[in-house]
Amino acid sequence: MPFRVQAAKFKSMSRIVKWPVALTIAGSDSGGGAGVQADLKTFAALGVHGTSAITCLTAQNPRRVLAIEPCSPGIVRRQIQAVFEELPPVAVKTGMLFSAEIIRVVAGFFKKQKRPALVVDPVMISTSGASLLKPAAIKNLREQLLPLATLITPNLDEAEILTGHNITSVEAMRAAAREIHARFGCAVLVKGGHLRGMREAVDFLFDGRSEWLLRAPFVKGVSTHGTGCTYSAAITAALALGHNLPHAVAIGKRHVTAAIRQSYRIGKHFALGH
Repeated sequence: MPFRVQAAKFKSMSRIVKWPVALTIAGSDSGGGAGVQADLKTFAALGVHGTSAITCLTAQNPRRVLAIEPCSPGIVRRQIQAVFEELPPVAVKTGMLFSAEIIRVVAGFFKKQKRPALVVDPVMISTSGASLLKPAAIKNLREQLLPLATLITPNLDEAEILTGHNITSVEAMRAAAREIHARFGCAVLVKGGHLRGMREAVDFLFDGRSEWLLRAPFVKGVSTHGTGCTYSAAITAALALGHNLPHAVAIGKRHVTAAIRQSYRIGKHFALGH
């Protein structure tokens, strides 16, 4: 028997909510656990609209990086330009930039206009040990991009590359943060999650005037992938929401700790629970 479905007429009582915009400039992770994919999940989880500029395509999974193919510097710049034309971000983060040419384009874009808050995650080495930044690009990173940053978020390996010193203690993290700030003039968060002999995951933040030691309990039995991307993206989202830098870093620390705690199984691996 034929029937007719009539659309109900109603007056929407909902209010359109305006979300702030954040931009990630980073590589794509085909495994979905790190890079732009992790950044966009994090932005959404914290109530921020995520936009992206892809710097590299990677063939990777939680175990290893099989191949990297960089985008042309021109298309990287056009992606950033497209976002700023209609969706100007309140905060921006950079992740995997890979080459000197891409770093030059990104730094050049932000030098020519009023910059939003800029979080630089100086991605150099993957969790599996693959190089994600060409050696020749480190000079460009140091000279062109880091001086523009609001905050940089090196892990221990990256902080050692930036300072030339071994970091084996909390006090060495503190010294590294102070040295990096003195060199580049930006706030520094040295992440100590891989510091040996610790009962907690500790990070050290220095903004040139004040310093903070952030602590969180280790989550046992979970193999992580994408925590650095998630941490810096959460800080970026918090800045986009209007929090000051120390509070944004604290929000980032809480978010990444919770994401690790809420990890779930994918095949033989774990994924962060954003």
